[in-house]
Amino acid sequence: MGTALATVRMSGLPLRVGSEDAYIQAVNQVPVLSAAEERELAVAYRDSQDLDAARQLVLSHLRFVVHVARGYSGYGLPLSDLIQEGNIGLMKAVKRFDPEVKVRLVSFAVHWIRAEIHEYILRNWRIVKVATTKAQRKLFFNLRSSKKRLGWLSRDEVNTVARDLGVKPETVMDMESRLSGHDVSFDPQPDGDDEDSVLRAPAAYLQDSRQDPAQAVEQGDWDRHQVNSLHEALAGLDERSRDIVQRRWLAEHKTTLQELADCYSVSAERVRQLEKNAMQKLRAAMA
Repeated sequence: MGTALATVRMSGLPLRVGSEDAYIQAVNQVPVLSAAEERELAVAYRDSQDLDAARQLVLSHLRFVVHVARGYSGYGLPLSDLIQEGNIGLMKAVKRFDPEVKVRLVSFAVHWIRAEIHEYILRNWRIVKVATTKAQRKLFFNLRSSKKRLGWLSRDEVNTVARDLGVKPETVMDMESRLSGHDVSFDPQPDGDDEDSVLRAPAAYLQDSRQDPAQAVEQGDWDRHQVNSLHEALAGLDERSRDIVQRRWLAEHKTTLQELADCYSVSAERVRQLEKNAMQKLRAAMA
């Protein structure tokens, strides 16, 4: 292999190199592979699962991940986290890359890198998800780009964005409202001398009744009563009916009607009738 590959192999780039600037400087020192070197490594990984070849492919493209991640710096998320997610996309791309397609890895990997970064942004940009469907995700990133140029959208601008993105104007307005909203901390977050900010926090006016002692005791008593009633009702059944109910309803692995029919040398319909009668008795006993 060429000198560039030997340099990559000997670079020993660690996963963590300290500061963000030090990491970027380190990945920029890794030589770029030629097309022939890249293909040779890709073939070695595809045919022999050569992990060292895969590692060299990843190392030589880390600088490209940094370049892509910097394009998403406007979302208020740490660049180091964006780079980390992009690196995951790069590794997925290397795993799926086919050297016979005659396209450079960088062209193939960009889609995987952006996909992982998009998922990370959508998971972490807000506490409440702003986009869940594929169409909403596309609109989220395109509208963010449009708002950088247009600011607050007028009705005509909404129609223009909707036409450009192939969605309804109402969908654009809904996404704009999500983008313009802000997360609110549940707990009070006093801002200087502003005591009203404490009262505006949801914790100040939303009652949490999940840990009410009276309700907890009442629920516990009721649960114990139901369990005891079930045991008493089961004890009142004949042995065959009790076995059918337990194997059909209470066992971890449910038994089929035919399996019970074979066990008791009766028809599956007879087992169903016994099960129905037993369940009626149980309901009556626990009512």
